[in-house]
Amino acid sequence: MTEIQRLLNDTIEQLNIAEKRDNHPRFSISFIRKHPGLFIGMWAGWFATLIVMMQSDTLAGSVWLLVVLFALLNGFFFFDVNPRYRYSDIDVLDLRVCYNGEWYNTRHVPPTLIDNILQSPRVDAQQKSLLQNMITRKGELSFYDVFSLSRA
Repeated sequence: MTEIQRLLNDTIEQLNIAEKRDNHPRFSISFIRKHPGLFIGMWAGWFATLIVMMQSDTLAGSVWLLVVLFALLNGFFFFDVNPRYRYSDIDVLDLRVCYNGEWYNTRHVPPTLIDNILQSPRVDAQQKSLLQNMITRKGELSFYDVFSLSRA
């Protein structure tokens, strides 16, 4: 493992700890805060369906199924999952992208990582020069940009 890979791994682990990225579901009411209209619409639709089922001779016996399904489906919206960032996910396009996206292209590295790379005696001068050129051209660097240095 190169020094840049080690520094990237350390930074990713620090972000995971700081942002509580552990792949565990956590109860959250952020869905209601972000989508209050949709939440109210779901409840209105459920009550309308309940009324129709209660009025029907055929469906009245299966109202319990509606209640169970609605509770399960609504329960899904009240949990947030913060996926872990992993070094091995950088530059990998597979089904995990559906789960945590291409975070490594959209997330900017902290300035401390760039400083650590530039000040490290274990990173060669060519890579430091490439990093300086990237900073000059782009300004802020993504995790993928720094990752590409470790391959150069």
